[in-house]
Amino acid sequence: MAGFMAQALAEAEAAGARGEVPVGTVVVRDGEVIARAGNRVEELGDPTAHAEMLALRAATTLLGDKRLDDCDLYVTLEPCPMCAAAISLARIRRLYFGAYDPKGGGVEHGAKVFDHATCHHRPEIYGGLEESRSADLLRAFFAERR
Repeated sequence: MAGFMAQALAEAEAAGARGEVPVGTVVVRDGEVIARAGNRVEELGDPTAHAEMLALRAATTLLGDKRLDDCDLYVTLEPCPMCAAAISLARIRRLYFGAYDPKGGGVEHGAKVFDHATCHHRPEIYGGLEESRSADLLRAFFAERR
């Protein structure tokens, strides 16, 4: 687990170096990383280019299947409602995330997407992995911009 979060953190650091909000993710299947991404919202001018969305797209393309029910997703920040909905639709088996996001999160905060009766799939959820390191990356990024 720790190794996969370290890879997600590396993606977050790379995103921050590109001027993106430092969020990174990896999709894991059978103990292997099959997709990885960091935020590219600014670079692509695309509000949906969150790390999770990009990695889910890459994983589904690689596997040729819209369902990733034997895959786990590691991300450095609690997913927003858009990403949580995509995680559900992709049928991700387990979601591991770093920092909690009381303002924009959609898993443990805000919309709590997986708690709605209309949500067809709820992954196993494990929050707070490498929480301090994930939160520190975000704090440092935003402190530089203020």
